[in-house]
Amino acid sequence: MTSEKFEALDLQKLIASLRPDADHLDDLWRRPEPQLLPVPTTVRWFRIRIDLQRTKPPVWRRIEVPGDILLPRLHEVIQAAMGWTDSHLHRFRTSNDRNPPEFLTQFDLDEGDEGMLEDDVRLDQVIAEEGDRLWYDYDFGDDWKHVLRVEKVLDSPPPTPVCVGGKLACPPEDCGGVWGYSELADWVRSGYDDALRPEVFDSTAEGRAWLPDGWHPDVFDIDETNELITIVTAEPIPVVEELESLLELARNRGTHGLRNALAHPATSGVTDVSTGDAADVTEPFRVLLDVVGDGMALTTAGYLKPAAVEQIAHRTGITDWWIGKANREDLTWPVWELRATARALGLVSVRTGRIAPTQAIAKRRDDPQAILRHIIGRLPLGTTPAERHAGWMALAVVASETPAELWESRISELLLELGWRDREDPYRAPSPESPTLDILHLLAGAMRANWRPKGVNTAVSAITRAAIRA
Repeated sequence: MTSEKFEALDLQKLIASLRPDADHLDDLWRRPEPQLLPVPTTVRWFRIRIDLQRTKPPVWRRIEVPGDILLPRLHEVIQAAMGWTDSHLHRFRTSNDRNPPEFLTQFDLDEGDEGMLEDDVRLDQVIAEEGDRLWYDYDFGDDWKHVLRVEKVLDSPPPTPVCVGGKLACPPEDCGGVWGYSELADWVRSGYDDALRPEVFDSTAEGRAWLPDGWHPDVFDIDETNELITIVTAEPIPVVEELESLLELARNRGTHGLRNALAHPATSGVTDVSTGDAADVTEPFRVLLDVVGDGMALTTAGYLKPAAVEQIAHRTGITDWWIGKANREDLTWPVWELRATARALGLVSVRTGRIAPTQAIAKRRDDPQAILRHIIGRLPLGTTPAERHAGWMALAVVASETPAELWESRISELLLELGWRDREDPYRAPSPESPTLDILHLLAGAMRANWRPKGVNTAVSAITRAAIRA
């Protein structure tokens, strides 16, 4: 017998010997579920240090939170404390092992994943004593990993969750992960030295314009951080009650314009959208879904690849007015805006460096009416009171068939009637910007109109009336 045949027989014997234990091997690779501690009889508070891993010098925050805080609310506190904008997916893990137990979000369940949902899990079911740790991942493209470590169990807790310390600014969103953040931080610290300018920017001016307003890596504002924590820990108002509260506020203020804007479209006007109109208004989202297909890999920096960007820009009409090649998502903001909005609406997901349709939409991506029903069910978007109020005002303005060129000024007027003011100038009307307005612009054909749609789009008005009635 030749040595090759002998080796082949040996290999066959080895494979055969493993077959009875195949189920055991599957068990080894199956992700274990988190093990929960019993709910304590008394609520204790924890002082926790959050470290953004692999940042040098470290970006960190110290927060004090109650043990009965649920993980989704803890996620919001972490976002506010760190300075993230909650624009991406997140996940909690109970270890840093290779195959760690982790909690799922509702988005994960919608995608078909199986496991323990985070929604009803309390913090004190996963940590209990000084030194206990919990891991938090954010943005699976940039791959921001945080570790939460209990520094102290508090005898005299504060009245509400609070940040009591921290250092360095949060990295900008979508900056390319730790490597991109490090390069940006060095560039800003150098006084925007051209020699250190990140290669993704064509000029120093473009790079500075891309950065968040006033961003400096060494600046951390604890007062602003606690303002954000106060906002996210406020009890949310159900959607129906939210609209009713706005109407009550309008009545108390005697603002007929606001009252009419909210009440009238909710009770009158066509809410049905024809199949043809549904195809027209959802075109940008359907183009994105078609280009993405069943899923595609992103670049190492988390962007759509140039060929995909070019195809989307051409098919949606961006190239008819865009100055430039329109082949890089980070330099073609309308494509970036489309992708970000589609993600916020739950049309696409990004995980492990890939973008794909969500399970909720994958089998319906060729059905304009199904996509439109999905979008209507998500309106208005927004997590903060400012975003929610601006979203309701946007729906009200568009529902009353206001011409598109007047949307922004009318929304600002209504927000002023609600009591909102510009952050810089209390005598000036606030900005009309909101995630909801971004969606309405896209539905109204902004990508073919240089982001300046005009006139009354009756289909979009019908969509907003349907959203208000829903």
